[in-house]
Amino acid sequence: MLKQRVITAIVLLAVLLGALLAPGPWPIVLLFTIIAACALWEWLRLTLPSQRAQLPIVLAVLAGATLLIVAGQWLSPEPAPWSLQVQSTVNLWLMPVVAAIWVVVGTSMVIRGQAKTRSHGTWLSLFGVLAVLAVWAALVQLFLSHGAWFLVSLLALIWFADIAAYFTGKSLGKHKLAPKVSPGKTWEGAVGGVVAATVWVLASAYWPGSFGAVLSQRWPWWGVLLIAIFLAALSIVGDLFESLLKRRAAVKDSSQLLPGHGGVYDRIDALLPVAPLALLLAGVSL
Repeated sequence: MLKQRVITAIVLLAVLLGALLAPGPWPIVLLFTIIAACALWEWLRLTLPSQRAQLPIVLAVLAGATLLIVAGQWLSPEPAPWSLQVQSTVNLWLMPVVAAIWVVVGTSMVIRGQAKTRSHGTWLSLFGVLAVLAVWAALVQLFLSHGAWFLVSLLALIWFADIAAYFTGKSLGKHKLAPKVSPGKTWEGAVGGVVAATVWVLASAYWPGSFGAVLSQRWPWWGVLLIAIFLAALSIVGDLFESLLKRRAAVKDSSQLLPGHGGVYDRIDALLPVAPLALLLAGVSL
């Protein structure tokens, strides 16, 4: 199992780095689109009734096709007016709304930990569509506006939070963070993850083009500190929120698309709430 997990992780990193370092933007945009479609399919499988087994795949395919059409316009030297209107609507309305839902509703659901009920499936499914569209739009725009290094440094925030939380929790964890949702996570692990992610953002602020450096150009040092803490904490909420959905659906993984890792949603759960806020806080210009 461990060998399979490591092999899958290496392949995923190779694909991601290859797409990021490609001479043009289409490889990474295509990768983001595939990730978004797969994650949406998995999310809807967790929230929609089992009688609607075909609906998640249909909606995921339609969403993927739509995102490719929008991407084609955003990457065009002369994008159509409607695509610019879509971008404006996404940035001015979709991003703040999705971010607010994550902060208020997502956090409250995790705190309540109602993992044994499968109510409000329609609303959770609608939120899934909005959340996946928002993370796709955020990642594409952040890459086009700030480049590959910025995106890697943003992803590293989540990686540091996740890895540090795991090892800190294993060695020091005593107090359960959300026992109804994810019994293995502890407050000690969460604090370790937030500290590690915050240190990373502050340290990387000295490297031009990084997420931390872009933040430091727009915010004072204490603002960057608070943003790093907030985003790291929100990444944990994203992780716990997926655990909540899986418990409500009585499944271990969102799918088996990634051997040893579960599903695509399992890999990007922490990124879903972070990317839209990163766009709002760092800004973009196409």
